[in-house]
Amino acid sequence: MRMDSAYCSYYVLTMFSCTRDLLPLIDVQAFIGVNIGTDLSNMPSPTQVVALLKAQQIRHVRLYDADRAMLLALGNTGIRVTVSVPNEQLLGIGQSNATAANWVARNVLAHVPATNITAVAVGSEVLTTLPNAAPVLVSALKFIHSALVAANLDSQIKVSTPHSSSIILDSFPPSQAFFNRTWEPVMVPLLKFLQSTGSYLMLNVYPYYDYMQSNGVIPLDYALFRPLLPNKEAVDANTLMHYTNVFDAIVDAAYFAMSYLNFTNIPLVVLESGWPSKGDSSEPDATIDNANTYNSNLIRHVLNNTGTPKHPGIAVSTYIYELYNEDLRPGSVSEKNWGLFDANGNPVYILHLTGSGTVLANDTTNQTYCVAKDGADRKMLQAALDWACGPGKVDCSPLSQGQQCYEPDNVVAHATYAFDAYYHKMAMAQGTCYFNGVATITTTDPSHGPCKFPGSAGRNNTFVNDTSLAPSSNSTSSGSRSQYVYSSSTLMSFMIFGILVWSRVFL
Repeated sequence: MRMDSAYCSYYVLTMFSCTRDLLPLIDVQAFIGVNIGTDLSNMPSPTQVVALLKAQQIRHVRLYDADRAMLLALGNTGIRVTVSVPNEQLLGIGQSNATAANWVARNVLAHVPATNITAVAVGSEVLTTLPNAAPVLVSALKFIHSALVAANLDSQIKVSTPHSSSIILDSFPPSQAFFNRTWEPVMVPLLKFLQSTGSYLMLNVYPYYDYMQSNGVIPLDYALFRPLLPNKEAVDANTLMHYTNVFDAIVDAAYFAMSYLNFTNIPLVVLESGWPSKGDSSEPDATIDNANTYNSNLIRHVLNNTGTPKHPGIAVSTYIYELYNEDLRPGSVSEKNWGLFDANGNPVYILHLTGSGTVLANDTTNQTYCVAKDGADRKMLQAALDWACGPGKVDCSPLSQGQQCYEPDNVVAHATYAFDAYYHKMAMAQGTCYFNGVATITTTDPSHGPCKFPGSAGRNNTFVNDTSLAPSSNSTSSGSRSQYVYSSSTLMSFMIFGILVWSRVFL
């Protein structure tokens, strides 16, 4: 069992001394962000995406590219944006300072300060998915950073690269973790770069996959942040630290892996984490209930500034994967069902976040609807109804004769449905329930009989998104989640540790 000089044990050092190198970060408030993928057959327009972000109080987003239309829509919103260099552009940027400078000029300088770009993610899981580009990865980061320095933006915009957690070997127990030594020629200069520029390690953390690949060693409750009895918690025998969830164990494994290379003051941001809400027959735990439980508990865990057993109280800001279900993603059913919302902006499930802040608080207790105002002029209602079903691009087919919302057949009832459909299509954004003064907002669900209104738990899901401002053609990435590569050696170490320790504490 390794006991290196960077190892921090309760037997040797106090918890204070274990965290002293990260003390400047303790007062930093953790945040929740979201990843925005675009592999949808009916991708909402950038303006609709931004309306949803505003309605859900989402203040941090990660794009998988640097799409011009999306960056323009995010302008003057204050939303903090991480843009990305797609993997297919990495080789060119890593081999040419001029190419990197041109990329920064086109995708960053053209948009700041109106758009609040705060980070550049260079590539995605390069070491595990594009190993031939690994030799130029650090050069790419340095060239991008140099361009930001030249523009005097390096203090505002940090540069890093997201990694799969599978680059961490012997990750269970966390105190034994180390980076795959094959990649040390890359990781050491990479960590030196992050340290010297005040940046952070970007890590993708997917307890879902760790649970699925563990062959029953990891209990589902442990993966989902569900409360555990003290005698059921996982204990790192080296440090005596108690772990109540997989997420913290993976994050601490990354901290320990950095410590093994003598880097103890680099913060960490989880750039992707989530749980699928639907799967095929081989994925029985990809369910709405589990996805809701994981993401709700993750959000609370992060926003409470809980930190991890190794670094309690130190922020681990996290980006949920992902905003929308991506129906065009290849692969299994679960690959298409990681989203919090469908393409119409309707929540796939209602997060359990009452009392946990406003971000993503799409609880039904806060649900609102847009309805025709009492006493409104009938001619004005008809004009507004015609606009909603025409230029407003609301699908008004449920109002056709014989359909579920045809009755009662009057302008007030039909206008109310159309108004509410448009209001929810625009993610309940301010100003979208006005219609020249003949509409008003209510908390009473106007659904009746078989007619379920948008926003209701039994919604008809019939309205169509406006695509007049669809992402521009210069988009270079579909915005898909990084391919998860599970390391066989990591799984083996997990299995061995599970036999020796985890089964003891869970059985």
